[in-house]
Amino acid sequence: MAQAKRLLVGSTAAYSGKSAVILGIAHQLQGQGLQIGYGKPLGTYPNVGTAAISDADVQFIADNLKLSPQQTKAPLLTLDETNFIQYLKQGAGFHLSIHGYVDELAGDLVILEGPATLSEGRLLNLSLVQMATELDTSVLLVTRYHPVALVDELLNVQQALGDRLLGVVINDIPPTDQGLVTEQIVPYLEAQGIAVLGQIPRNSLLRSVSVREIATQLQAKVLCRSNRLDLMVETLTIGAMNVNSALEYFRKGRNMAVVTGGDRSELQLAALETSTNCLILTGHSAPQDFILSRADDLEIPILSVDLDTLTTVEIVDRAFGQVRLQEPIKVQCIQELMQSHFDIYRLMTTLGLEPSPVNA
Repeated sequence: MAQAKRLLVGSTAAYSGKSAVILGIAHQLQGQGLQIGYGKPLGTYPNVGTAAISDADVQFIADNLKLSPQQTKAPLLTLDETNFIQYLKQGAGFHLSIHGYVDELAGDLVILEGPATLSEGRLLNLSLVQMATELDTSVLLVTRYHPVALVDELLNVQQALGDRLLGVVINDIPPTDQGLVTEQIVPYLEAQGIAVLGQIPRNSLLRSVSVREIATQLQAKVLCRSNRLDLMVETLTIGAMNVNSALEYFRKGRNMAVVTGGDRSELQLAALETSTNCLILTGHSAPQDFILSRADDLEIPILSVDLDTLTTVEIVDRAFGQVRLQEPIKVQCIQELMQSHFDIYRLMTTLGLEPSPVNA
């Protein structure tokens, strides 16, 4: 039996979109009749209460791709504070081969999700470069678009990985910079020997956060419509002006979370009458009954927090900056984006993959 082909997917920064790209690639390859194996040697998100798989990302991808136990595995090691100290005590002599881990994964192509950065996992010999070298595996790099740093970053990765860099996916490209990427950046990278397999445009849905996640991050009390916490929030707005100005301001927003004082009934009502998916009340004042009634009628959750407005906004802003792919609506969105903006056939050709005869 021939050994499965392998692809290591890495990034240069956390939350660049590795899991989303893996999901999109695997979905398309499954559509070609290929069997996919998936693993994440270095885990970072312990999934408490899940016996079979101990990383939330691994579990999520395994569930969405309907992978069998033979096609996916729990992380080899998990990087958290407790484990880090334990590994540190073992000193420079610590070494763990990942060949056995990878060899046990079944599929025509085994996709391995690498660490968040080039340096993460180096202590454990599980950095992106170390894994690529140990396994002699091609690397697909996912990077979030930045107009100035992008090219230097990718040239640095190319120097670190050499011929093992199969190609890159540029993610989260704003509409205003799409022309620059297509006409200037991509041709330059290709001329340097860096294949650009995907150019994924910015998408407001993928950058959105569920009300449930916001409530969790804020440790908020849900005052109404706890059954609507799956609503997605795309923008954050602060209600601190007079009601006329606020109404005009709110009307410009889309799928908002509005942060305002618990005693500002007029602003709360104005927010509820616009594109608001979540009302976050700060301070210690309970909302008026007519506000709760109106929110209930409109099916808009209201959250109450024991925090000041500035702290609340900082926490929610951080949630937007650390968005993860966990909602079904986002899975469908990334599949559509990858179908349109990723060259799956170039990837298959480079890896020597052929469609299943049934799908050919």
